[in-house]
Amino acid sequence: MAWALAPLIAGAPTYRLGRWIGGRFQYPRPQNPPRISAVLPTRPAAVLIHGADGSVATLCLDLDTSKALQGVVDADAQRLGTLLESCGIRYVADYSPSGGRHLYIPLAERMSGPESRQLVEAMTLLAPSLDPSPHQNVTDGCIRVPGSSHKSGGRQILTTPLAAAYDILRHRNPASAVTALRLALAPEMRRARELKNRAAKMMAAATAARGLSPAPIGGSQSPLRVLARTGLYDTAKYASPSEARMAVLNHFAACGWTLDQVRLELGGQFPGLAALYTTTDRQERLIDKEWAEACRWIQKRGTQVSGIRTTRINDTSPPEPTGGASRTSSRVGVHQLVNDLENVLYAVLDHRLKERRREGLSLRLLLRAVLGYMRTMETDVLDVGCRTFATALGKHHGTISRLLPMLEQASDGILTKIADARGRNADTYVIQLPQHFEQLARELSWRSGKIHGIRPVFRALGDVAALVYESIERGRLSPTTAAIVRSTGLSRTAVETALAAMSSYNMIGRRHGQWSITAGTSLTALARRLGALDDAAEQISTHRKQRAAWHAWLDRNLMPEIAEHEVDEPDSDLYWIPPSETELDLIGTLWRAA
Repeated sequence: MAWALAPLIAGAPTYRLGRWIGGRFQYPRPQNPPRISAVLPTRPAAVLIHGADGSVATLCLDLDTSKALQGVVDADAQRLGTLLESCGIRYVADYSPSGGRHLYIPLAERMSGPESRQLVEAMTLLAPSLDPSPHQNVTDGCIRVPGSSHKSGGRQILTTPLAAAYDILRHRNPASAVTALRLALAPEMRRARELKNRAAKMMAAATAARGLSPAPIGGSQSPLRVLARTGLYDTAKYASPSEARMAVLNHFAACGWTLDQVRLELGGQFPGLAALYTTTDRQERLIDKEWAEACRWIQKRGTQVSGIRTTRINDTSPPEPTGGASRTSSRVGVHQLVNDLENVLYAVLDHRLKERRREGLSLRLLLRAVLGYMRTMETDVLDVGCRTFATALGKHHGTISRLLPMLEQASDGILTKIADARGRNADTYVIQLPQHFEQLARELSWRSGKIHGIRPVFRALGDVAALVYESIERGRLSPTTAAIVRSTGLSRTAVETALAAMSSYNMIGRRHGQWSITAGTSLTALARRLGALDDAAEQISTHRKQRAAWHAWLDRNLMPEIAEHEVDEPDSDLYWIPPSETELDLIGTLWRAA
């Protein structure tokens, strides 16, 4: 009876029979494919997803236990189901004897192959167990439908009631529901495009460099992240799930996570780690003990654990003064100085720097990062490296080294270099309020709100979006588009483009011509969906390797050089940024990680 749904799911009126070929079960292309009929095939059968023109009538989501553990598959099915329902989309579900799950989304209007592929690939960033390959192959993409036999015995079992499934497939989802789904998946679709473009560039560069293989893309592809998300691990490296769990927990501890943050992400972005515990009861029974063991192991290695601050200067130390200077003002004095400098920045310096166009845009954000560093670390002496600012701004450290001297000249006495870099010590700058700005700072009232360099989400959205968002966030009244153009000094085209992008991600909203911040949207969560946190972690890891190599070169006469695996070991060098409840906490975490 469930097989009767096959013609309503298929993109073409034919199906393929499966068989074992070379140790793999496949659905080869027959010379004369049989047409779908009411007769149930006696062998495993899969219907084609695409039609003759490459379009699809039904989006088919294949959650496979070969991609992740059973617990992750179940969690992904629930997560995707909640997403579809929130967009007003009705779907049909089934499961296979192997534990995999299928979700079928019938479309009232057929969708082109590239469009359906983009949607499904975006969903793979939400659900690690989702196999996008059926939608990636226009000629041979197929899926086993309810009622069909399974290669291991048994059949695809329909979980949606048959009458309801028939009704859903007959009264298919309208284009408006698909549009709502695209809007909900906008961050993932953007991230998928960026990863594809990055892969193409790296492939081209690798081909040009004598056919070398490209490096892995993005921090999210590291072995430990794959393990935490899918629960699958290298049995040659870890003898049991317990050892695999401890490898992830050890790295969490080394990156400054807390037990509460780990518990939160077990039900969030790392369901594979939770699946390694098998059951919730076992997880609750073991998590405290294993976390304590991880912290002890990290302390034994001499790595900093969350909540313990040291003055040790190495790759993971907080960006405290490197030894070239010390704090010269009290904590209260520093905060008051930052308040005055913010007034000068918004009243004078922003308008001067915007005349430098693209260069001025970077200088404005770098000055904000300087003030953000002062506020976070409570010091008026700046002696941290260019890589620290590069992490905070999402730029290359070479760009920062070029911009800092320019900012010193353009700051009109606010930033003054007092010592050159030497060894492990960075250039030292002192930040002060020049006398000719004192009267202006006294006349202007301090404004509420936090100052930021680049919050992680704007690594993906760009510098223009960061300034536009700041203009709305710090405005005394909800500004119009024209007011934002005047306050930021940016072109109207650039402002409108940034507003449209942020509005599509529900970061801001417009009412009666005025823009305001959408309070319910978490910038940290959006940064994670856009992949900005993974990019930041990858940049931190790269900087750690570069610092380690530099320190080894400096210390070659004092101690043996570090081994190669200590500089470049995929499992240990990737920094994982701990989640935070507030944006300020996240910025502080980035400073400490950098």
